Amino acid sequence: MLDGHLAVGWLPLACIVLASLPGPGAAYFGLTGNEPLTILPLTSETEEAAVQICDRLKLERKQRKMCRRDPGVAETLMEAISMSAQECEYQFHFERWNCTLEGKYRASLLKKGCKETAFLYAISSAGLTHAMAKACSAGRMERCTCDEAPDLENKEAWQWGGCGDNLKYSNKFVKEFLGKKNSKDLRARVDLHNTNVGIKVIKAGVKTTCKCHGVSGSCTVRTCWRQLSPFHEIGKQLKLKYETSLKVGSTTNEANEATGEGEIAPPKKPVTGHSDQIPRTTDLIYMEDSPNFCKMSKFSPGTFGRRCYKEKNCESLCCGRGHNTQSKVVTRPCQCQVRWCCYVECKQCTQREEIYTCKD
Repeated sequence: MLDGHLAVGWLPLACIVLASLPGPGAAYFGLTGNEPLTILPLTSETEEAAVQICDRLKLERKQRKMCRRDPGVAETLMEAISMSAQECEYQFHFERWNCTLEGKYRASLLKKGCKETAFLYAISSAGLTHAMAKACSAGRMERCTCDEAPDLENKEAWQWGGCGDNLKYSNKFVKEFLGKKNSKDLRARVDLHNTNVGIKVIKAGVKTTCKCHGVSGSCTVRTCWRQLSPFHEIGKQLKLKYETSLKVGSTTNEANEATGEGEIAPPKKPVTGHSDQIPRTTDLIYMEDSPNFCKMSKFSPGTFGRRCYKEKNCESLCCGRGHNTQSKVVTRPCQCQVRWCCYVECKQCTQREEIYTCKD
């Protein structure tokens, strides 16, 4: 029963994120997570727009209240939605499932507790955690500001400065926003586990950045602050966890397993790369095998017509059906040079290019 509520009493972030995805073909290749966030004045127009965003998103009553209490929250939610969706597309654009999540595909896939769903829960919670911490340090929020970490090493030589990403506030907000209720439903606990994996990856990627101050560049005093890793790095980490994710079941008898009750049990078959088969808190876990993404189904449009790269992924992406080859003449800027003072001059180069697409 998606697009709605799972049986935990809170609306999972993946459902919120996936309800407002950008259309296909979004430009995602320049995504780094370092893009500046715009500081907006809190005018009545901004507040009204924030309320409209909160109403448009599929939020529960408590979540909608949290969204409305600070105009920056609505914008940050939209930032998280965009960032998570674009990074998902980027990480899977060479694969059979390319994060296609429009309409019926989204609803059907989220009903399955498969590897792809595990990734979606993790990337969406990571996106909100990252966006909220950045929004605090960018001055977009009324209730938080820069991080103030008292535990940096070498306090005598380091002076706290700059504007650190406020992960402490972000973690608190995300946990309150998502809620954490006990549930006997196995699927709900698997989803919550994967949500927490996304948050843990953000936390593990925090780094201390410093600038030196002193005569002739000496580093007698350093100004330091904490920074999150670029979101693209977070996406790569979660993709690796997707590739080594563990299939789990229930420790209960068949009657309880039918209702989803019971504790999460380790996989019955050994998994390559895992010496200990008991799932760790940092492992992505899933319950069902992935659907077949080769042919059109309720889970995906299939791979017919998808562009592939002959030496890289045509055999895999096209599922052994073969590929079509089309020759195309393209013109691109080339041999570009910077001219004094302020412009770039390029030639136009024409070349023939082979384009490969999967057969039906």
